[in-house]
This record gives sequence, C-alpha cells and structure tokens, in this order.
Amino acid sequence: MLEDVGNSSDAISIHNVESDILKKVVEFCKHHSSEPLSDPMEDDMQRKKIQISEWDGQFLSVDKQLLFGIVVAANYLDIRDLLDVGCRKIVLMIHGKSTKEIRDLFDIVNNLTPEEETAIKNQNRWAEGC
Repeated sequence: MLEDVGNSSDAISIHNVESDILKKVVEFCKHHSSEPLSDPMEDDMQRKKIQISEWDGQFLSVDKQLLFGIVVAANYLDIRDLLDVGCRKIVLMIHGKSTKEIRDLFDIVNNLTPEEETAIKNQNRWAEGC
C-alpha cells in the first residue's frame, strides 16, 4: 500500500483502523525505525523454531481482539514486519494446543457432527505430530 502512495506528502487512508489499534501500530513503527527486525523467514529456516523478541512479545501481550486488530491493520497498511510478528504471536498462542483448546481460545463454535469430525481427522492424519 505504501508503495502505491507515491509522494510522501500524499495522504494514507486509515479510516478502517480504529484509534487504539493505530496507536499500537505507530508505537511498533517508532520502536522498529531505530531497531529493525531481522528477516523472519531466514531466521526461522535456520532455527526451525518460531520466536519473537522480548520487546515484540510484550508489545503484543494484549487481549485477542486488539491483537487481531493489529494484525488486520498491519495487513491493510502493508507493514510486513508487524504482520509477521503478529502472525508469529498467534502461532505461539495455538502451538501445542488441541482442537478444542484452539476453539475455546478463538471462540469458535463446533458445528460438526461426530462423524464429520472423525472424517476430517482421518483425512488429515498425515499432519499429526507437525
């Protein structure tokens, strides 16, 4: 999105971003303007473990709705570093959790019959242990 704006004096539409979320986005950008992030894909391939910095972890230690709002705003505003870190935080939240725990975490209603659940588990058996 920012590449599309062209001249730096052009306005960037932020009407889809709530003020509390925009404050967090600006805070992240200010912090990382002097302390840029390393390439997350390269780091993950070397470590094979998803990590986020201590500052980013504390920054994103917010309620679920605010976290999701930050991720959506980062995507909308094309702030790739914030989008990557936000998605990493969500991955860390669900890592190692059962299907039921993930449903509870994200308030997802299970509308599958027991037969449908069994069929889906059988189709995705290859993913067990990933």
